[in-house]
Amino acid sequence: MDAFYASVEQRDAPELRGKPVVVAWRGARSVVCAASYEARTFGVRSAMPAVRAERLCPQAIFVPPDFSRYKAVSRQIREIFARHTDLIEPLSLDEAYLDVTTTKTGLGSATATAEAIRAAIRDETLLTASAGVAPNKFLAKIASDHRKPDGLFVVRPHQVDAFLLPLRVGRLPGVGKVMEARLAELGVETVAQLRTLPLAEMEQRFGRWGRRLHELSLGIDERPVQPERPSVQVSAEDTFEHDLSLDALEPHIRRLAEKTWSGHLRETGRVARTVVLKLKTAQFQTLTRSLTPAVRPASAGELADIACALRARVDLPAGTRYRLVGVGLSGFIDADDEATQADLFPGY
Repeated sequence: MDAFYASVEQRDAPELRGKPVVVAWRGARSVVCAASYEARTFGVRSAMPAVRAERLCPQAIFVPPDFSRYKAVSRQIREIFARHTDLIEPLSLDEAYLDVTTTKTGLGSATATAEAIRAAIRDETLLTASAGVAPNKFLAKIASDHRKPDGLFVVRPHQVDAFLLPLRVGRLPGVGKVMEARLAELGVETVAQLRTLPLAEMEQRFGRWGRRLHELSLGIDERPVQPERPSVQVSAEDTFEHDLSLDALEPHIRRLAEKTWSGHLRETGRVARTVVLKLKTAQFQTLTRSLTPAVRPASAGELADIACALRARVDLPAGTRYRLVGVGLSGFIDADDEATQADLFPGY
């Protein structure tokens, strides 16, 4: 979707159309959830501190996010996808992979399917979407950004090299600024240059990630579209208006544990074994502590007790202040497996 949250706000409030809109709460600790294309011309981007966005675009209209509304629109769009294929892998509320090798509609090509989906989204939601069509997931992802907003870009199998090789390596999934700098030290700035590095050298320097990079440079991505991927972690976190000491975090941990536990209960047929405590210091240092107890937490209260106890494993100076705390559950297993383990190992 194109500037999804901001576009929903502009659709529902005509007075916002054509104006720079920033979806964010105001305040020193707030970050931008989305920015309209009018705001992006001033350099405003998602995940940017709201105060910086306000400096870049003083005339921006700030709108607090309404996630229940965005989720409702996302469900509407997902229903459009499902008319064409059951192989849908959501990445977020506004983005998904679709495998349309075989479709329910019998449309003659992936391009025709993408055009039909985009037209239905426009007609039924009054919003625009951009699509990338390609032989695999990572190429489709890159292509989807190529003609935003309201664009369609197709990379056919015989066009992969012409599309891929001129790109900067930073366009490859997983290549952030640190990896981009490390590759630049090797004289590698484009995918074409990356492809010239021998696989053995890539593996020696970067391990398994080196092999993955080598495959990406060749246009290879064998990952299937995975509908309804099971959750790796259920969590909730909060950023404070004022930094807090470690001791002062308990009521916030207990509140977040309630939210996390509610999310965990929605994981039908699966239970989590590991409790995770996430902290971010006033200096933006992030740390996590986790514990897999012999008996998994059976309530929000037990989850909160374990998360609070994990503070004892934080070895930073006593005067450290914290700007964010999060509580999570991970290590999911099937409920049936848990019952089997309990039978095999009494006291489990």
